[in-house]
Formats: sequence, C-alpha cells, structure tokens
Amino acid sequence: MNIGYARVSTRDQNLELQLDALTNAGCDTIYQEKVSGASASRPELERRRHQLRAGDTVYIYKLDRLGRSLKHLLQVVGDLQQRGVGLVSLTDAINTTFAQGRLVFNLFASLAKFERELIRERTHASLASARARGRLGGRRRGLSEEAERMAIAAETLYREQQLGVNEIAQRLRISKVTLYKYLRHRGVVIHAHRKASSSAST
Repeated sequence: MNIGYARVSTRDQNLELQLDALTNAGCDTIYQEKVSGASASRPELERRRHQLRAGDTVYIYKLDRLGRSLKHLLQVVGDLQQRGVGLVSLTDAINTTFAQGRLVFNLFASLAKFERELIRERTHASLASARARGRLGGRRRGLSEEAERMAIAAETLYREQQLGVNEIAQRLRISKVTLYKYLRHRGVVIHAHRKASSSAST
C-alpha cells in the first residue's frame, strides 16, 4: 500500500501543494498534520508508523517534512527499513524501495556519522589542549550542554585558521552572531582581520 504523509509547520500554511503531489503519486491514503518542524512531537506520524506493514511504501513531499533533524530523520527511516517499509521523497529523488535509493540514503547516514565523529574528535582535542594550558575546560555556566559542545567546536575551528568566520558558521549551521557569542564564551580573542576577511567574502 502507498501511504502519503504531509506536514506543515504552522496553522497559517496549507497542505494543498503536498496533498496534490502525493495524490498524483498514487497514494492510497494520505495522513496529514500541522506541527512545528522543531517540535519533538509528531503524533500522527508516530501513530501511523506503527500501523505500517512490510511491503508498504511511505510517500513524502520532501525529507524535511518527515524528520525534525537529520538524526531524527535517519532514525525514522531506519525504523521503516527494519519493518520492510519503503520511503519515497518526491522532490529529493529518493526511493528506498530500490537499491540505488537505499545507497543514497545510506550515504546521508554515513556523512552524518562522519560529521558527528569529526566534531567529537575536535572537541576532545580542544579539551585536551585547554587542560594543557591550565584551563579547566568542560561545561561553563550560561550555555546548555549542546551549546557548550558547539562552542568548543567553534573554538577549535577558529583556532585552526583554515576556515573563515562565514565558513565556520555555515559548517556548524549557526549564525555569525551566535558564532561570536560562542567564541567570546570560550575566551577566544577575535582578530579584526578575520572579521574583515569574512565580511569581504560575503
């Protein structure tokens, strides 16, 4: 059975575009909900997901309609694959019912794992360097645990001097304002020429 799933972030948006695309794709049933993309709750998705059977295929308009983050998306698709359920994303050209589509999605998973391990490795190196310089390291007051990890990664990338400010912000998926906040929090001296070069590249 082909099951469609459509989601919009707020009640001000409508589902017509997604519903039309899913209907044209041949979905027998379409489930829909309106919930923020950042919300951990996907009540309709979770309820229907447990009703799926091997051989079913879930159709979505776009990957970001399914998961609130890359990690969450990989978890959902991994669960579908374990159940023998395929996934088709209409605008991302992904179809896990075929070997090529599974390969593409597995590449996403591998890249996400690589990125996590790279950040973890640099974080450990940064902490070791901080301890060697006599600094305590670890979490400081004022930031959440996740933000602290991002601040450490930001410090590491900035001190390496391999990337400009814009590139570091893009790599960490944060704004430049947040990047500077993290650097100040870590006690990093922000050089004027690094600011100027990053502004010139924009």
